[in-house]
Amino acid sequence: MRLCRALHNRKGHDGLAALVQSQLRQKPFDGSVYVFRAKRADRLKLIYWDGSGLVMAYKRLEDNSFTWPAIKNGVMRLEPAQFEALFAGLDWRRVRPLEVAVPAAAE
Repeated sequence: MRLCRALHNRKGHDGLAALVQSQLRQKPFDGSVYVFRAKRADRLKLIYWDGSGLVMAYKRLEDNSFTWPAIKNGVMRLEPAQFEALFAGLDWRRVRPLEVAVPAAAE
């Protein structure tokens, strides 16, 4: 999951993919989800390559804003559960991955 600060409201699939390549120096067709937000943090656009085409989704919160992580060098990574919380409008920082011990080999 890669998050970007500024939402380019008028950009569609191709425009956002071009931004991923030119400004973030990433590959928009690598299977990562790229998330862009509006200045007020009440709207998100995301794009990802699903193997057969470029998918774009848009979400607007009516009464709140998305809790946005600090971003370094234009990109932030989130675990899938953290992204689900962010996309639901929840505070993603409260989501922690479970620490699972590796089982001992069966004898």
